[in-house]
Amino acid sequence: MVATLRVVLDQLVAPTEPILAEASRHLARALVIGAPSGCDVEAIAPSGGDAELSVPGLAGVRRTALARRELAAAMQLGVGTGIGGGMIHSPTLFAPLVRHDRLHDNDQTVVTVWDLRPWESPGELSRSAVGWYRAMLKRAVRFADAVVTPTHSIAERLGEIAPLGDRLRVIAGASPLGFAVPTDEVGRRRELNLPEGFVLLAGGPVASDALDVGLAAVVASGVDLPVVVIDVEDGHEPAVADLAAAAGLPERRLHVRGALAAEDRAAVFGAALAFVAPSRLTGFPWRVVDALTLGVPVIAAESAVHAEVVVDGGTVVKAADASSLAEGLGAALAAGLATTSAADRLAVLAGDRGRAFSWREAADKVWLLHAEL
Repeated sequence: MVATLRVVLDQLVAPTEPILAEASRHLARALVIGAPSGCDVEAIAPSGGDAELSVPGLAGVRRTALARRELAAAMQLGVGTGIGGGMIHSPTLFAPLVRHDRLHDNDQTVVTVWDLRPWESPGELSRSAVGWYRAMLKRAVRFADAVVTPTHSIAERLGEIAPLGDRLRVIAGASPLGFAVPTDEVGRRRELNLPEGFVLLAGGPVASDALDVGLAAVVASGVDLPVVVIDVEDGHEPAVADLAAAAGLPERRLHVRGALAAEDRAAVFGAALAFVAPSRLTGFPWRVVDALTLGVPVIAAESAVHAEVVVDGGTVVKAADASSLAEGLGAALAAGLATTSAADRLAVLAGDRGRAFSWREAADKVWLLHAEL
């Protein structure tokens, strides 16, 4: 008898967040590659799109009658979704969190929480999005068999928000499978109209991304290099430019880009001399992991998440406030790029730490989790 793990791939049909779409795709691919003998992987997806094109090897794709928007509303209310039972794993909170019988019917539902922005910085999201996330977490408290977080520090904080007890599990995310600087990196950077050799940041103008602190840190460092900011949402470019101007960064040195496909993003990291991570949001630091994976020196603000993810793979800066944090990050950036040997040392440390993050390992832990349930 074949045991089927049913993975929710709504983000591949109607992506709402590029990071979650990428994570869903590569986790599903790793689950297919690492499926134990006698097991296979099936996708659950809203109507529309074609999840099979993104994840070869799926045993099938079970479509719902509802499109993603309507399906999300149905899940929030706990009404019929047409998904049914079985072993269900969601890379997000998007799942049928309803009453089921794990003991007799072997039904189980596992969901994932990557960051706590809806609870820690709700003003940065729409009211409807915050309401949906909070409602789904409440349903997870009632009906989820396990809730996955990517770090122990996020699990600890989530446990303070919701009474999940011993149902919390930690399974880290990773950069895309095969993530590496492409052979045509120079051409890709030219297509993106980017210079060679720069300081890299990621995020937008919202307070929790702390991009203002990161830009101020580059200025404080005295390092005369271009600055590239990626993952900026469409329409937010002027706000990022305003932050750079307020920090004292000349306009000629700033290059702002949006969310990039994995190959283009890897090409961008391939020319980065350092990655600065000023955010202290309780969320998985995807771009920090990208930097570690590709051996790019990391300068990060101290936080429980960064301490757990970076460990000794980069420089973690402690500060009491935003002003002193910018100065501290700037000093660390200047020291890290002061000599070739200093930069090479940080690059080696980053690469060593980066090997700790793997979707194949994450998939093995997901299979083990469902076996234990």
